[in-house]
Amino acid sequence: MDETRQSSQHFLELIKRSHRGKFKIYIGMSAGVGKTYRMLQEAHQLLDAGVDIQVGYIETHGRAETEALVAGLPLIPRRKLFYKGKELDEMDMQAILNLHPEIVVVDELAHTNIEGSSNPKRWQDVMQILDAGISVITAINIQHIESVTEHVQEITGVEVHERVPDSVLAMADEVVNIDLTADDLIARLKAGKIYKPDKIAAALGNFFTQENLLQLRELALKEVALRVEKKVETSVSAGDKLLRHDRLLAVIDSSEKAARRVIRKTARMATHLNAGFIVLYIQSDKESDDRIPLANQRYLINNFNLATELGGEVVQVHSNRYVETVVNVCIERKISAVYIGKPRFSLYALFMTALRLRRLLNRLARMNIDLTMLS
Repeated sequence: MDETRQSSQHFLELIKRSHRGKFKIYIGMSAGVGKTYRMLQEAHQLLDAGVDIQVGYIETHGRAETEALVAGLPLIPRRKLFYKGKELDEMDMQAILNLHPEIVVVDELAHTNIEGSSNPKRWQDVMQILDAGISVITAINIQHIESVTEHVQEITGVEVHERVPDSVLAMADEVVNIDLTADDLIARLKAGKIYKPDKIAAALGNFFTQENLLQLRELALKEVALRVEKKVETSVSAGDKLLRHDRLLAVIDSSEKAARRVIRKTARMATHLNAGFIVLYIQSDKESDDRIPLANQRYLINNFNLATELGGEVVQVHSNRYVETVVNVCIERKISAVYIGKPRFSLYALFMTALRLRRLLNRLARMNIDLTMLS
């Protein structure tokens, strides 16, 4: 029995254990590694096994090998929408819910839906489909995962705007890496199996460099290993109420743009440790609602939303006693490590912050709590 058949049978067994739909995600280091191809292969295996499976949305990008696999699979017609004078195709989520297949294949999990759709993002559509008791097989590239987006930007120089919260990946019953060496992927690109000929040279000179792909491959492999490890730990400890996991604390400020980086890195560390994390915002009298600039208020709201999407808890405290507040939260919430952003203020403010941080460092050290300053 080959690997694809074993994988599809295992997923089928998972479905039978729950009324809520089961969730399987294929992850790859970039476009062209074969995620869509593998999903379609699995769809054929399940269809041959007599499973009611439908293709809700698939994007072949004109790749002949992938298009050939679509043949013979039941397809749910796409919904036609007019947007800015153009007719566009979109996944018909309502048709999926009405048809209610046992399993549906949904490609490009990070996709942003056309304005006027039921949900802004396709991953939100998928959550709704799962809640309806329909199982989903989907795919995503590593650069679209929220907590690693800044790391990917450092590697490639490309800012990714379509992102999926880590909390969505945490809900997956199976996470599978579609691996390909950098050399093999570049060979596929040069052979015209990923992009059309007029786009190959630009891709080779930008995103698809050898160094970029090596780093993205490593990142994808680590991500999947991390998700599998966390799933195993959670399953093993499900009945053990005495097992204590660490809890991390990210302390943010309304005025620092680096707060998102602090939140993402704390969330990433929490995932590695199979730990929970809290984002703490201490609102002093100087930062009362009527004194915070509008831009900073937007940053604050966005950061709170980001923390929630990444699976964290937001705590907001009104206090002028920064050190004491952090210490109290650490005691109350049994925090094992604290993360803060590197200050970017005037020299005077930097000096005052250094004194405050020294006091905080000393207090936390006596409690055996680590303090890390993130750039």
